[in-house]
Order: sequence, then structure tokens, then C-alpha cells
Amino acid sequence: MHPSLNIAIRAARSAGKILLRYLDHVDHLKAETKGRNDFVSDVDRLAEATIIKELQARFPGHSILAEESGLHGKGDYQWVIDPLDGTTNYLHGFPQFSVSIALKHKGQLECGVVYDPLREEMFTAARGEGAQLNDRKIRVAKRPSLNGALIGTGFPFRDQRHIDAYMGMFKAMTLATAGLRRPGSAALDLAYVAAGRTDGFWELGLSEWDCAAGALLVQEAGGTVSDLGGGNRFLETGNLVAGNVKVHKAILETVAPFRSEQLQA
Repeated sequence: MHPSLNIAIRAARSAGKILLRYLDHVDHLKAETKGRNDFVSDVDRLAEATIIKELQARFPGHSILAEESGLHGKGDYQWVIDPLDGTTNYLHGFPQFSVSIALKHKGQLECGVVYDPLREEMFTAARGEGAQLNDRKIRVAKRPSLNGALIGTGFPFRDQRHIDAYMGMFKAMTLATAGLRRPGSAALDLAYVAAGRTDGFWELGLSEWDCAAGALLVQEAGGTVSDLGGGNRFLETGNLVAGNVKVHKAILETVAPFRSEQLQA
């Protein structure tokens, strides 16, 4: 196992315990609006602080990019953290949220963890070592096309500049597949692609902490992840497509006609 992966797993479990502890008391949590349809609560901050404390204790020289507290330090190694992916779900008691932790070395993803504390599902991956769910190897689905495929997605809920382009993509994908699913946690959506539960995924406007760990899961499970142009800038652009090689290509081709000039970058 990658030497950093055990520490990431431990930190994710610690954060997951915090999320579960407060889940039955969400009505009493203090929640603030960071932006349109973008919220942060006390539990986000507490879970993030717990993760950072554990990582810094073991890797004091590593930098950290965390959703709520931003950038900590500089260095070739950087942890990318989302302590609660699916905050809106969590605050409504909707049972779909996760903890996401990834490690990059000089910009390259090295290991990643996506943890669903409700179902006690720990998705893990390390570069060159494959992907696992609770220590069992996982692979992307083998579906050869969008015909009959189940595809995950996420509506552009924060930055809605691309809503018209997205709705065109949504209609085209609806007509081409067996169905679309929008559960509300991109990290888990990508983990489900890696585990073969869905055949593919696409979303616009993600943040790096939303998709870093999940992207590595898909790649290590035999899948492909790219930006809308088929390149590798998805962590920069926040626009992402994932699936096995054939489904990934089919999604790119299906959404391509709706890429506005802004989405060409």
C-alpha cells in the first residue's frame, strides 16, 4: 500500500465520525452562505481541522489545499481535501455525502480516498496500484456504448454561466442513455464509476477538492478521466468527463455540440 494512503484513510475515518456525530442535529448547526447555493457549516470546518491535524502530524512538510481554509504551506507534495462533499445534502438530512482526500506530487495524483461514512464504504487508490472498495479490487464497468448506460452528473448549482450549455448536454445524454443520476456528491459519483455502479459521469464547474481523489479512483480502476476537450486539465477547468474508454469517448462526442466558447478552454 502507498505509504501515505493509510494516513489518508485514518484521517477520512476521523472526519467521518464527526459527520455522523452531528447528522441527527443538523437543525442546530450554524450554516453560512459562501456563495449562491454554496454553504459551509460548523461540521465542515471541524471535520477539515481534524483531517489537517492528522496529516500535518505525519507530514509536516507537505502543503495542504482545503475547501474551507484554503492553502497551507508550499511544497512538492500537496494534500487536496474536501471534508464534506455534499454539504447541501448533509444539511437537509439527504443520505449522500462523503469525505475526499487526495495527495499530489508535483501536480500528479499519487493517492486518493473517498469515504462514505453512512455506508462505511472506503474507496481508495494509489498510482500504479489499482483501486479498491473496502480492500476489494474494483474496476470500471465494461459497457461498450451509451446504449443502456447509467450515467452520473451534477447540475451547475454555484456558477450558472453554463446552464444553457449544460441543459443541452443533459437532454442529449438523456436521449442517448438508460438514465441519468444526480445524487449530489461528485466525489462519490466518481467512486461509483470506479466501482462499476455507474457507467460514466460528467459535470461542469467542479473545484479541485471535489474531484481529485475520485479522478484517481477512476483512472486506477481502468477508466479514463479528462476535461471536455479530452485533455488532462480537468483539475484546472473543473469540467470533467469519466468512464471506461468507450463510454468516455461517447460522452465527449455527445456533449461536444453544446460546448460554448467559454467551455472550449
